[in-house]
This record gives sequence, structure tokens and C-alpha cells, in this order.
Amino acid sequence: MQKEVIVESFELDHTLVKAPYVRLINEEMGPKGDVISNFDIRLLQPNHSAIDTAGLHTIEHLLAKLIRQRIDGMIDCSPFGCRTGFHLIMWGQHTSKAIAHIVKESLQEIAETTTWEDVPGTTIESCGNYKDHSLFSAKEWAKLILEQGISSDAFERTVL
Repeated sequence: MQKEVIVESFELDHTLVKAPYVRLINEEMGPKGDVISNFDIRLLQPNHSAIDTAGLHTIEHLLAKLIRQRIDGMIDCSPFGCRTGFHLIMWGQHTSKAIAHIVKESLQEIAETTTWEDVPGTTIESCGNYKDHSLFSAKEWAKLILEQGISSDAFERTVL
């Protein structure tokens, strides 16, 4: 008999959320008491638009660096297959508001000051698809997202 598995993100009504936002999906406690927090960093409204793969890929590489520069405990930041945002996995407990501030600061850096030399992991040796990057696209998406404002609530616009 197979175990029934419920994937929270497939239970979320994507028609009710109001992107861009940061949402705490859940916190899990490991067998030794360690807490892992899983966040939904939704940059675009689901089913309305999607970030092109080259831009998303570059944002992913930059967030991997920029979030770690701003907060300890980041485990992973991975793009959603729908290309509307990212899962952010962190050690410990964090609020959506604190993570939203970090995401906002990171996107501001991408939009305003990032150069190609700042993008990590863009060589054949350091990336599995090194030709599929676009800093121009990453900057344009970051600007668009920042213009809309990032909310610390998925259902009510609580813009930082």
C-alpha cells in the first residue's frame, strides 16, 4: 500500500494569491530538533506570466549568492517549474516579513548594480546550462517586480 502524500503547493489555490509575495509554507522539525523553514517566493502572478528561462536562471544564481550574503542558514533557493518564483529553504525559524525584506534588497541589487562579473556560476565548469543566462532579462524582471512591491502576505497586499 502506498503512503498518501500531500504536496502543499498543489493544494494552494493559485487563483487567490496576490504576487509578488513571500509566504511561509511550513516549518518542519528534524529528529534532533532542528527546524527547517520552507518559503514560497512568488515573483509573478500564477497563470498570468512566467519569467523566461535565461532570466530565471540568472536570478537563481544571483539569489543563491545575494541571500546568503544577507542572512545565515540558507539551504537552497530553487525555481518553480512554472517559472513564477522560487522555493527558499532555510535552517531555523524566520518570518515572511524578514525574508521579504531580504528578497527585496537582493532584487534591488540585481536591478541597480549587478554586472555580468557579479553573476556566479556562468562557466562551462560551474553550470550545467551555462549558455542559458540573461542578465538583461534578470534586471528587467527585477525592476518590474520591485515596481509592484513585495508583500509579506500571499493573500493581502502588505507591501514592504
